[in-house]
Order: sequence, then C-alpha cells, then structure tokens
Amino acid sequence: MKKIECLELAGKLLERYETQHDRVHHYFGLLAYYGLAQAAVAGDNKKYLQKCKEYLAQYPDHFEHPPYNFESYRVGGNGKAWLFFKGAAPEWEEEIREYAEITYHAPADPNGIMCKPQDAGKAVPRIWIDVVTCTTPFMLYAGLALKEEKYIDFAADQCFKMYELFLDETCGLLHQGKGFLANPKRISKDHWSRGNGWGLVGLAELVRYLPEDSKHREKAETYFLDMIDSLLPYQTARGLWRQEIIEPLAWEESSGTGLILYCMGIGMRTGLLKGDVYRNAFEKGIQALGTYCLTDDFATWRSCPGCLCPGEGDEKGTVKAYLTEKIPQKDEVHSYGCMMLAFTEAYRNGVTEVEIQGRIL
Repeated sequence: MKKIECLELAGKLLERYETQHDRVHHYFGLLAYYGLAQAAVAGDNKKYLQKCKEYLAQYPDHFEHPPYNFESYRVGGNGKAWLFFKGAAPEWEEEIREYAEITYHAPADPNGIMCKPQDAGKAVPRIWIDVVTCTTPFMLYAGLALKEEKYIDFAADQCFKMYELFLDETCGLLHQGKGFLANPKRISKDHWSRGNGWGLVGLAELVRYLPEDSKHREKAETYFLDMIDSLLPYQTARGLWRQEIIEPLAWEESSGTGLILYCMGIGMRTGLLKGDVYRNAFEKGIQALGTYCLTDDFATWRSCPGCLCPGEGDEKGTVKAYLTEKIPQKDEVHSYGCMMLAFTEAYRNGVTEVEIQGRIL
C-alpha cells in the first residue's frame, strides 16, 4: 500500500489512459482532459495546464475525428469550454461560440430534449441521461464566458427536462434512456451507477456556477439536494455505489462512484451540503476509490464498459441486463476521467492524498 497526492494521481491516471488505449480522441478521452484541466487549475500546475492546452488546441481541425453524437465533442468538449471560461485560453472564443451555437440548434425530441442526431423528426427519438454531462457544462461555461443568456438557459433546460423525465420518484434516482426498447415510449428500468452520475454532474455544475440571482438557481439546488440525499442511503459499507444502485447484490462500480463523489464535493464547497453526514460519506468514498478501484500501477478496476440500454428482446433495458450483460472491467475507458474529477474535488475539499493497494481487493 502506498499514499499518493490527489492531484498527482489525476496526472498519473491520464498517463495510464494514454499508454493503455488509442481512443483518447473519443468522448471519454475528453472527459479525462476535463479532469486534467480542473486538476491543473486547482493545483496551479503549469505542466498540466500546458498539456491540456496543447492537446485541446488540436480540436476541431487537426485530426480525423471519430463519430460523435454531439458537436461539442468536436471542438474539445467541457474541458475546452471550461478553460476558456476560466480565462486560460481567450484565443478559443470564436470556436466556443461557433459550437455553442451548433449545440443550441441541435436536433431534439418534441419536448426539446437533445436526441440522437439521426432521429431528428421521428415521433419518439432516442434520448438518454448521459447527454446531460456533454451538454449542460459546455453550454453553461460558454454562456457565462460569452455573456449569452440563451446558452445558460439551454444548459439548465436540458438538465432539468432530462432529470424530470428519467426520475423514479419511488427512490429519487434516475433511469437511463427512452426510445431504445421495442416500445419506444418506454423508459429503461435501471438505476445505473454512471447514468446517475451523468445526470448529477449537470446539476452540480449549475449549482457551482449559476449566478446567485439566476432564475434557474432554486430549481438546480432543489434537484441537486434531492438527488444527493437519495444516493446517500445506497453507499456501500466500503464506500462505493453499485452498478444497479438500489440492488444490494449488484457489484460495486467505480466510474459512477467517481462522478457521484465529484458532485458531492462540489456541494460541500458551495455550502449546500452541510454536516458530518456528507463529509463522512465523501471521505469514505474517496478512500474507497483508492483502496478498491486502483492498483499501484494506476490501473483502474470495477468500471462498467459502454452501456446504453443493454440486453436483447424482453430483457433489453431491464435491471437484469444492466447486471449481467455488463461486467466490471480493468482499465475501462470511462473510468479515468470519472476518477480524475473525484480526486481533484477531494483535493479542493482538503483530502490531499489517498492510499492505493498493490493489488485489487
């Protein structure tokens, strides 16, 4: 077992990702660079910041892009918009404006929720909660930096509409998708770990950055607090959240846990989450990521692979499919960015280091 400083760990996780995978240009790579950008600013780390700027400056024009569902990825995603918003790269203004405008006019379902681009015009387009994380932060940062209120409104509207649609009021958690099942009007039956993290990230960034007098603030705070309080009872004895969050026999899942902890840390710093119950859950979770989800070569463990309404036939989108069609992986591509965000937020909250095992427990 060894201890490592949290911001150093964020950098080591990105190094591990780039040595293990060649798909860094995909959206999960942009998530990792969003994590590195935040670590760079949190620690005033010029090396990290330079690495981010050099990498993100390649977007949108300097390499062949993989297929994307949403154009915000093509310009560099949340990390690029966030660094522009923070004043670290004013030269990106026109690019951010261009792709914010494209996103503002993106295909949507009849209720205005962004959908699969190829589903534009369908009676029931496919929509899924993952889109909150790729859309709400990007449009929020663009709107704040460019002083474009319509982008801020769009960011909040997308997040709130998806939260309201996918909310399971019996437990306060979110389902993942609509339009993917045999009956396209049906919603998946899951309470998927990373999916709940994707939805919560949008709410967390809204409560973190919306102006105090914003017309969206009250709803953002209410939904954020409701969701955090709904998640707390399902934290496991070891400090993680499960693949199917409310299923006590489900396996513990690291990427969703990382996103939940990142958002919890934001809530603590903004003063919305007060008291030992949140602090204890946060610190327990951060240490659990180090102890149970990393090894000392910075390999990540227990992360769900790509997951969008899994299963076939009558089992598609069921809890059984989320549990049996998807099994936890080592060095899974989504895991790095989710953990980097969590460890950076730990640093901001005074948890400066974690312990990592030499082997997975």
